[in-house]
Amino acid sequence: MLVPTPAGEARITLHPAAAQPRALLALGHGAGGGVEARDLRALAAVLPGHGITVALVEQPWRVAGKKVAPAPKTLDAGWLPVIAELGGQGLPLYLGGRSAGARVACRTAGALGAAGVLALAFPLHPPGKPEKSRADELLSTGCRTLVLQGGRDAFGTPAEYPALPDTHRLVEVPYGDHGFAVPKRAPVSQEEALEVITAAVLDWL
Repeated sequence: MLVPTPAGEARITLHPAAAQPRALLALGHGAGGGVEARDLRALAAVLPGHGITVALVEQPWRVAGKKVAPAPKTLDAGWLPVIAELGGQGLPLYLGGRSAGARVACRTAGALGAAGVLALAFPLHPPGKPEKSRADELLSTGCRTLVLQGGRDAFGTPAEYPALPDTHRLVEVPYGDHGFAVPKRAPVSQEEALEVITAAVLDWL
């Protein structure tokens, strides 16, 4: 489903709950890829079986075939009308995304009245520049927030996180990088790493 926004047309791909839905989770993608990311695919495959409808949201720049993500304000402009469209379903609405998509969800959660925010691979800082922290975005969601962070994420490891308020929970994905890929030599498999993600999200929801 295409949705007009000030930044162009965004696309929603719905993965409906298998039975009576009890919540809706909207997920945005990162700046370096789309909704085919392994963590987004895993959540869209698992959550509907537990009563959670998942909406994968493609930003207008991806729908238009562009290679480079625009500025944060443009990303927010491409997200807000989509969530307004989804909010009409009358279900508790959770916002989330991976990397840049997580930042968008954090920045807009308050204005959209989100029940919670799921931050996948939140880019706590640019690689190699821990002094340029983006923690304020994460801390200012104003609602329940779950952060899933790879143990090897160059954009910030769990050990680099500041103290989080009681509303926030941080879960480490062992050996995962920024895309939650794990090395072949790691003592956990790629499938097990994705199961950490889906189990943590189900428990949180």
